[in-house]
Amino acid sequence: MKILILHNQSSGYGGSAIYDFIRFISTPENEITLRCFDKDNPRDDKLDDVANFDAVVASGGDGTIARVGYQLRNTGKPILPFPSGTSNALAANLFSPDEPFALARTLLRMETLDFDMGEIDFAGEKHGFFLVAGCGYDATIMKAAEMNKPLLGPMAYFQAAFTNPNPQKSSFVLEVDGVRHECTGLSVMVANFSRMQYDIALTHENLPRDGKLDVIILKGENAFGLIPPFMATILDRNGGYPDRGEMVEFMRCERLRVEAQPSLRVQFDGEPSDEITPFEARLLPMAARFIVSEACQDHYA
Repeated sequence: MKILILHNQSSGYGGSAIYDFIRFISTPENEITLRCFDKDNPRDDKLDDVANFDAVVASGGDGTIARVGYQLRNTGKPILPFPSGTSNALAANLFSPDEPFALARTLLRMETLDFDMGEIDFAGEKHGFFLVAGCGYDATIMKAAEMNKPLLGPMAYFQAAFTNPNPQKSSFVLEVDGVRHECTGLSVMVANFSRMQYDIALTHENLPRDGKLDVIILKGENAFGLIPPFMATILDRNGGYPDRGEMVEFMRCERLRVEAQPSLRVQFDGEPSDEITPFEARLLPMAARFIVSEACQDHYA
């Protein structure tokens, strides 16, 4: 195989797992190209010749994999997400191993599955996401956690939540597949894969191949009002506790437009933006092809 490896050196803790992975896949039959980039040098041309490769390994956090996946959407190019960020929720959703040898074995098996992805449009720009995009309290947490992620890892999100107990409350106008919906709350999120860090389930079912996005509206007056639904997400790890209470409302759609008054910050797959609402999101059905483990194949296929 001809394998292109894209490694974000700004992700995670600067570990060497990707180089162990390269050693495991280095055989006379494989031709390997490694391209490193970071936040100061994103190398916008790194995928210009992707048609010459049989597979792409995207090494980084969820945001890195989302950007690579969006650039390769609807191409059928197989992508192996390599979890080297501080938060690797997508890899967990895909039942991916986190050990370099096991990931190398997964790549060489070349079993693939196609998955839906989301597209978010705001401030004149479009971005892809596999997990969750949205506005409000979730974006505030992402922004507040940014500085501490290299030190605290996923715990930085909990620390950010506890230090922001009174987030901005807004009045929302949603167009859900063209149907107008009004409400007030702290956040509107739209999810594709719905399981986050520590196997916390935003929705009762995790359906990233069904042609729909999940819309989650957090309605609490403050962060303390979200404690009961948060506990419900912990209890729902095995799919046996669907009730999130009155503080959370759910809908499903293919397209969503969100306006907020006052306006709120926007985020996508853990990447906080300095831009604010409104935003639009839409489903891109079966737009990404992932190289997956046997456990992923068994679960989703």
